Amino acid sequence: MIFNSFNFVVMFPLIFLLYYAIPAKYGKGRNIFLLLVSYLLYLQWKPVYALILLGVTAVTYCSALLIEKAKRPKRILVAGVLLALLPLTFFKYFNFINSSISDALSIVGLNFHLQGLNWAIPIGISFFTFQALGYLWDVYYKRQEAEREFLTYALFVSFFPSILSGPINKASLIIPQLKSLRPYFDYSKAVEGLKMLLWGMFMKVVVADRVSLYVDTVLSSYMNYTGTSCFVASLLYTIQIYADFAGYSLMAIGIGKVLGFELTENFRRPYFAVSVTDFWHRWHISLSTWLKDYVYIPMGGSRCSKLRNYWNIFVTFLVSGIWHGANWTFIVWGCMHGICQIIEKMLDQQKCKYGRLGKTIKIVITFLIVNFAWIFFRMPTLTDACCVITRIFNPSLPLTVYIDLIPNLPFTIIGVGTLLLKDVRDEYMPNRFALMNNPSKYIRWAAYVFVFVMIMITGVFGADQFIYANF
Repeated sequence: MIFNSFNFVVMFPLIFLLYYAIPAKYGKGRNIFLLLVSYLLYLQWKPVYALILLGVTAVTYCSALLIEKAKRPKRILVAGVLLALLPLTFFKYFNFINSSISDALSIVGLNFHLQGLNWAIPIGISFFTFQALGYLWDVYYKRQEAEREFLTYALFVSFFPSILSGPINKASLIIPQLKSLRPYFDYSKAVEGLKMLLWGMFMKVVVADRVSLYVDTVLSSYMNYTGTSCFVASLLYTIQIYADFAGYSLMAIGIGKVLGFELTENFRRPYFAVSVTDFWHRWHISLSTWLKDYVYIPMGGSRCSKLRNYWNIFVTFLVSGIWHGANWTFIVWGCMHGICQIIEKMLDQQKCKYGRLGKTIKIVITFLIVNFAWIFFRMPTLTDACCVITRIFNPSLPLTVYIDLIPNLPFTIIGVGTLLLKDVRDEYMPNRFALMNNPSKYIRWAAYVFVFVMIMITGVFGADQFIYANF
């Protein structure tokens, strides 16, 4: 279910009412209801792919039970991981692997090519697969007991607020909540959740979808625009992907709160990071935590030689790039982030203190590095990404910026400016200038009304789904 769709506006209040109509003492009944809702919403997309979701759930559920009883659990873990990864590999990476092998063989004069797949990728497959694999590894490392109730585990994997684009929740956080008797209605938690839902919608339809009008126009036909326009488009894409993904995460967490659940925090103002390492402590936190727990630390983490540690960092972000998509652009993007973090570690950059001015300079440099890497993330091929970068740094091109490509430019400026001011306030003055959390009900409601009116008047509705739903 796309949160910025009319269907969501109509269906979620009904889901909310039916959920709380079930008495709290019947927690299992509530879980069954949420499980049915989660699968019915997933079936709305492509019904047959619900079998993939069910298959990954069944494989990891059974594997975890066998791991707890086995004398040699590693074999079962390997088998369970490979089986769970099979649908993800088949649907998401088959064409990429096929074309890469074909291109490599063509260099030596061999002709080999299998028929490619034209099927759509099951929505949210990377998210629910990694969530299930995290649970399986936690059981193997004895950080989590294997869940006996299949319905509870199935709901953990398929919970509808987070299945589309995360966050990637840990079983230790969600399963105890599913098994507890939740209150009839937690008013304060629901209010907090609705605030998150409102602000997340603002980030998506007022900021992300509006700046995307310029980004998509320029970067889709970059050869027709100046380097300055391409640079502005890259900056706006940096804003777009943040507002889009962080907006979704806020809505998902907010919906969870309204239903009485606490989901994993996923963003913490990443563009105020003072280094690329710090950026990954703030951006897609649930994926960063997953990669640290199940890739970086098992490889040795930082408890090894420096060279080995650098290799561990590089491989971790290579995996991050591969997770994001079956394209060399994502692999280069992930490697760039890994190399930057290795350089920062070599220079011991995290321990350096430069004062307020130095911190500001570090934030700007980090932002520009991240923005530069986003170009590879956004463009369809490495050639396109390199051509955009070449145009940006081409001094012979005019400095023209086609701002008329942004419909209702004042609305865009207000939306981006409001987002920036809120993030500055949350980062540097969390206890001052509160609006949506102000003690005064008049200020609070004025803020609610402003955000709601901005959504209704300036929001771009009917836009594409969330960017990270493609992953």
